[in-house]
Amino acid sequence: MNPKEVQKFVMRYLEATECHVQEKSPSHVTVRLSPEADRDLTNRPYYWSFVERTGAPAETMTLTFVFDPEARAAAAAGASGAAPAPKPATAAQQAAASVAPQPNGGGDSILGRYFGFAPAAASPGRIAYDEVTYGSRRLEQLFGVVRSKGRFVQMFEDVKAPRGAPPAVCHTWLAVNYKVELCCDMKRDELHSLGISLMTGEIVEEFGETLAALSLTPRLPSNTLVQRPVWSIPRAVAALEHYLERELRNYNHDWALDAKARLDDELARVDAYYEELLRGLEDPEQRAAAAAQYEARKREIAWQYAPRVTANVVSAGVFHLGSDTPVLH
Repeated sequence: MNPKEVQKFVMRYLEATECHVQEKSPSHVTVRLSPEADRDLTNRPYYWSFVERTGAPAETMTLTFVFDPEARAAAAAGASGAAPAPKPATAAQQAAASVAPQPNGGGDSILGRYFGFAPAAASPGRIAYDEVTYGSRRLEQLFGVVRSKGRFVQMFEDVKAPRGAPPAVCHTWLAVNYKVELCCDMKRDELHSLGISLMTGEIVEEFGETLAALSLTPRLPSNTLVQRPVWSIPRAVAALEHYLERELRNYNHDWALDAKARLDDELARVDAYYEELLRGLEDPEQRAAAAAQYEARKREIAWQYAPRVTANVVSAGVFHLGSDTPVLH
C-alpha cells in the first residue's frame, strides 16, 4: 500500500466511527477520536471502566496520523522557514504523561476532578503522534479492528419511498465471501462472493458487485418493511457450501495430478536415502532416532506437496434489499 491508499483506508475508518477531524493535509490528519475509536485504539480499559461506573462524560484523545513522514517534515520546515518543527509527543510519551500530576491540578477534566490530574490528551499541546505507514504497528492495529468489527454485518438498502406511498418492501439476502486455496508446493487463492435469497433460495455469483452499486445503511430506513424470510440462515449456509463444492468439483484438476507426481517423486528419494541409512545402523538407539527422523521427513513432504483445496469464510452479512432492486445474474 502506498501512502495515499493508507490514508484512504484510515479516513474511511475515522468517518465510519464519527471522529472529528481537526486538521488535514495530504500527509497527515489530526482527529479528536470518538468514544468508539478511542476504545479501539488507545488501550485505556481502566479509564473507560471508570467512565462506565461513574457515568461521567468521556474525554477522548486527540491523535495525529502521519501518512508521509518526509512530506510532513518538509511542510513543517517550509512553514517555519527554518529547521523542521519538533515532533509532537508520541503515543507512549502521552500515556506516561497521562498519569503524571499536572501543574494546575488537572483543570476541569474528569480524572482531574476526581483524582487531581488530567489525561495528557486533554492538556493543550499534547497530541499523540503516530506514523501510519504500510507495516507500521498502528496500521496493523487498524487492520485488526476493522477485521474484527467488519467480518459480519447487517445492512439495509436505503430505499427512498415517497411520502404517502405504501411502505417499500425489502427482501433478505445472505452474502458470504469465501477464500478458496488450491494448495500443493505451489498455491493459488480465489475469492468467491456468493449471495443467496432467503425468500427463494436463488444463488447469485459476484454478489459483492451488486452490493457495491447500492446505497446501504446500518439502520432500517423510514417507511420500509422487511418481509419475513422463508429460508433459515443454517439452510442458506448449507446451500451455499453445496454450491461452492459443486463449482470446485468442476475445475480442471490436472494441477493436483502434477502435484501428486511430484509428491511421489520426493517420497521415493527420501525412501531410498533412509532405507539405505537404516540398513547401515546396528545400534538400536541410532536406528530408532533415524526412523523417527524418517517419519517426520515424510510428514513434512506430504504437507508441502500433497494437493488439497480449502475454503474459509472471510466475511459475511445479512442484507435487506429492495424487492425491486435488480440483481446481477
